[in-house]
Amino acid sequence: MPVIAVVGGQWGDEGKGKVIDSLAEKAKVVTRFSGGDNAGHTVINPYGEFRMHLVPSGIFYPGVTCIIGNGVVINPAVLLDEIDNLKKHGVDISHLIISDRAHLIMPYHTL
Repeated sequence: MPVIAVVGGQWGDEGKGKVIDSLAEKAKVVTRFSGGDNAGHTVINPYGEFRMHLVPSGIFYPGVTCIIGNGVVINPAVLLDEIDNLKKHGVDISHLIISDRAHLIMPYHTL
């Protein structure tokens, strides 16, 4: 099975999200392997307009397994807000897998 990896060589704002969104429809798995909610990209599709920060943009395609990997730093409040917004717009999130080894931002980590 061929693998396509989209990796940034700079410090963000490179257009990775737009590329991933265009490739996601034909993928079997879309994985977010690192980073946190400090970055994001906008996805516009029939469900609406979404600002994605943690959930992989493959979530909009029912046959695509989406994984938030163990290298991702998860702010639980941000993740729950993102999931709630997706559900509110009718997006099925049952194919989202979150690593039990992902890092968590706890309230005492923020100033």
